[in-house]
Amino acid sequence: MDVDLERIFFREEDIPKEYALLEQIDQREFLSNGEMLPWSGQVSEVFSPICVKTKDGLKRKRIGSYPVCTEKESMEALEAAVSAYDNGRGAWPTMSVADRIACVETFTRKMIEKKDVVVKLIMWEIGKSFTDSIKEFDRTVEYIYATIDALKDIDRDSSGFKIEQGIIAQIRRSPLGVVLCMGPFNYPLNETFTTLIPALIMGNTLLFKPPKHGTLLHYPLLEAFRTSFPKGVVNTIYGRGNKIVPQLMQSGKINVLTLIGSSRVADSLKKLHPKVNRLRAILGLDAKNAAIISKDADIDLAVSETVLGSLSFNGQRCTALKIVYVHRSIAQEFLKRLSEEVGKLKYGMPWEKGVTLTPVPEPNKPAYLTECLEDAKSHGAKVVNDHGGKTLESFFYPAIVYPVNSKMKLYREEQFGPVIPVVPFDDLEEPIEYLIESSHGQQVSIFSNNAAVISSLIDPLVNQVSRVNINSQCQRGPDTFPFTGRKDSAEGTLSVVDALRSFSIRSLVATKNSESNKKLLNEIVGDHSSNFLSTKFIF
Repeated sequence: MDVDLERIFFREEDIPKEYALLEQIDQREFLSNGEMLPWSGQVSEVFSPICVKTKDGLKRKRIGSYPVCTEKESMEALEAAVSAYDNGRGAWPTMSVADRIACVETFTRKMIEKKDVVVKLIMWEIGKSFTDSIKEFDRTVEYIYATIDALKDIDRDSSGFKIEQGIIAQIRRSPLGVVLCMGPFNYPLNETFTTLIPALIMGNTLLFKPPKHGTLLHYPLLEAFRTSFPKGVVNTIYGRGNKIVPQLMQSGKINVLTLIGSSRVADSLKKLHPKVNRLRAILGLDAKNAAIISKDADIDLAVSETVLGSLSFNGQRCTALKIVYVHRSIAQEFLKRLSEEVGKLKYGMPWEKGVTLTPVPEPNKPAYLTECLEDAKSHGAKVVNDHGGKTLESFFYPAIVYPVNSKMKLYREEQFGPVIPVVPFDDLEEPIEYLIESSHGQQVSIFSNNAAVISSLIDPLVNQVSRVNINSQCQRGPDTFPFTGRKDSAEGTLSVVDALRSFSIRSLVATKNSESNKKLLNEIVGDHSSNFLSTKFIF
């Protein structure tokens, strides 16, 4: 197959109208303290990874701009969140669970009204296929409703009183305070909302910083946030993260840091907080998920799952397979079939039907991946698939690299792109040792039809990673399953239920079991004078 990367790019006038943005979005306002505040200062231009053909060659298409705010605006947003929380006495943290749920439901209805523009912005900002952009939006809405249902279950379970050893108590969950929420570019809506929504619905107030790539898509939702929640509950901050975030952390007023991104960034931010014991961190960080393909694996299945696991959204997923261990006896057959299947993948623009491989959003990513390939070649590896590593502007054609060894960048570094490093092994102890020595510990995939082989890997590996997948790629879902990692891959656990627990703490009201105290409790509950101490049942 010949790979003509020039042909995948369109002229401006040839872009199908149903996928085009109606106009560039130049954001000149941000949400802070319940108001959409105007911005006339510095802005950051947003250029899509989708290039267009011009008389001067390929050019990234400009799709808009957003504010580059300063420390002043960020600190004002922080003060708004602190004021809205008001040491736990604000309207939002003291609101009943049923009323908070109603606010989130109102927001979700307004969010759905913006689906068309948000989906297009996901596609244009990060190059995700139109089909997958729709899936991301729909999955996010499903996640919100699942979170609401999970909170109802938790609240129903907490609606009664317990009597133990002469003490009457009601145990519920209460918020933690002000949350700084920072999401990733690869799932800029879904991954951001898997922390933002549970933090919000549990009664916390928020500072929300959109990702660098994937900022504009949140703009159409700001008015929905403003009109669905009390003043100061949701505040957006814009600007250079290394400028505005340190001061926020140094203030000591951030109670929860939630970040999906780099462990290096997370470590540096946590160290800035002056009261580290008061800071809760909920982090989704680096991962270098491995596949282990034994000599008795179903090669066709291993190949198909490796293609999906390593190249879905160009391999730009924390759960992607980023290194593949294959038994030496089947390595050549595996590489042959893997190369054939990669060669069948459709590449092109995100709106094209059936497209799998699209431009990558990070401007420096093709150069970094090329550097990784050259480094691997210098240490004895080859790119084994036709056209692997061919680049043009924002597009990088997938490369299968073999044999990878410990001297290469691809052995340790998380490439976060369409490169598949393959390592041959003779003894299962080799991939086990790799995972033991790795600083990452998110997931692993085991491919084998031999129960004894699988069981011999399960027991050591469940103590190295948080999820062991058998004959399937690594993945986050279903959203009801725990999602976390060991070592430098995560802190805290996210899933629909776990996230609600992560952004709250168990609190209780207790008293001695006496007639006078029982009368007091009945009076409070009967008068509905407390939102916390309540036997209301949410359906």
